[in-house]
Amino acid sequence: MAPTLVDLTHQVTTAMPVYPGDPAVVLEPALTTATAGVNVLALHLGSQSGTHVDAPYHVDVTWPTLDGLPLERFTGPAVVADLRGLEPRSAVTPELLAPALERAGEGTVLLLATGWARHWGTDTYLAHPSLTPDAAEAIVAAGIRTVGVDALSVDPTPDPGPGDPAVAALLADLTDEHDQSAAAAEPTLAAHRVLLGAPGGGVIAENLTDLRVLLDAQEAGRPVEVSLFPLRLVAADGAPVRAVARLG
Repeated sequence: MAPTLVDLTHQVTTAMPVYPGDPAVVLEPALTTATAGVNVLALHLGSQSGTHVDAPYHVDVTWPTLDGLPLERFTGPAVVADLRGLEPRSAVTPELLAPALERAGEGTVLLLATGWARHWGTDTYLAHPSLTPDAAEAIVAAGIRTVGVDALSVDPTPDPGPGDPAVAALLADLTDEHDQSAAAAEPTLAAHRVLLGAPGGGVIAENLTDLRVLLDAQEAGRPVEVSLFPLRLVAADGAPVRAVARLG
């Protein structure tokens, strides 16, 4: 069977989904053939927009930036963990990862197939499954330094709350000033810190598209390789990527 290339990248478009609080994405003409003889787009986006990778610097200013990581971190043979069927905001435990980790090892790219890409562009996309700290530790212990997921994050994404500013303000007024629940709800990014803080520096790819084709190829015994090469941004916490899988 001839090798097949599979695009795992969401399209970059104006007003595309972003992590709560991240810069909005805007694409608009900067030059046009009508006025300048050429078409050139102006881009406004964040380093974490769309399908992207996180560098260790994303969570700790003393850890390596994107340009401090070897290219090998962004490509390699892949093992896909089948995590489909989990409920919203489910915990991905070491036990759920065990079958995939048995096949993985140093230099492997571990892909987490939650099936959540189907919710892209909806409120449910924020309620994705996420890794427990123990699961992240198991990944690092297996020698894996690159992890990708078909969801917004490997950690829980906070509920952004009511979209109506008036309702949000009312709820804030009703919150007791001594109530610690709001502070407890702040994201800790525990799995990020474990994976990115691995010896030598780790990489996380987020917002991959549907991984079902890769699961089918893996089940059929076809080798799966993945490339997650980012834009070469200087001193960056991350960057958008064109994620591509090659099925042997």
